[in-house]
Amino acid sequence: MKQYKPTTPSRRFMTNPTYRNILSATEPFKGLTKRLVDHAGRNNQGRITMRHQGGGNKKIYRIIDFKQNKFDIPARIEFLEYDPYRTAFIALVLYKDGERRYILASKNMKVGDEIVVSENAAIKEGNRLALKNVPVGYFVYNIELTKNKGGQLARSAGSYAQVLAQEDGVVHLKLSSGEIRKVHWDNFASLGQASNPDHNLTVIGKAGRSRHLGVRPTVRGSVMNPCDHPYGGGEGRTQRGTRRPKTKWGKITGGRKTRNKKKWSSRMIIKRRK
Repeated sequence: MKQYKPTTPSRRFMTNPTYRNILSATEPFKGLTKRLVDHAGRNNQGRITMRHQGGGNKKIYRIIDFKQNKFDIPARIEFLEYDPYRTAFIALVLYKDGERRYILASKNMKVGDEIVVSENAAIKEGNRLALKNVPVGYFVYNIELTKNKGGQLARSAGSYAQVLAQEDGVVHLKLSSGEIRKVHWDNFASLGQASNPDHNLTVIGKAGRSRHLGVRPTVRGSVMNPCDHPYGGGEGRTQRGTRRPKTKWGKITGGRKTRNKKKWSSRMIIKRRK
């Protein structure tokens, strides 16, 4: 982690992942980028449906290949890059047939490494293969939940799943959250752990840095008016006025389960996260 000299009170505790000697000093590949319209938390009627969003630095979206469906064609890691739209780093890969694509980088991936996507790919970090061919105990990331849909699980910085068992057409995976779930063993996953595992140690340090990230200020419910929040109103600092913690819209929160009991994927979950 990179730390800074305490030139200001906010700078004193600010930390950031170290990018030097990890990321390549290069511009994003133009053919795989596009501008996304920033809606600032508003819907098609212009109404705010997600609070505390807006502003921030301009960003260019990198088109990531989550499917990695070029099978049995070796690829070389050309560059490792930062992606403003995700916490993990990304890698620009050059396939033997000349095509370039962005993929999610693994923790120990380096420029010049060779990877391949194949049903029976070698057990090497960065390679992508069917879950039934991953030995028990190995870490995987960018895991498919539905065949040929592309990776959906374990895509953020430092996330992973550990293969615990393989039986009856499914693989038991233990996620970094502690959840243990089944995934069909014909689905593909990449070997290793998602890059940038130190991301959770980042200390924003000051309000301005949050604004650069597109996060607008949050106001406590207790300082609002009664019409704006269940905690609002009263003279000076008052008690909450309601027994159970609630959201701005009066929905009970803090300890209440919100998952649908009849959700189809519940049968795939062996043990819920802590």
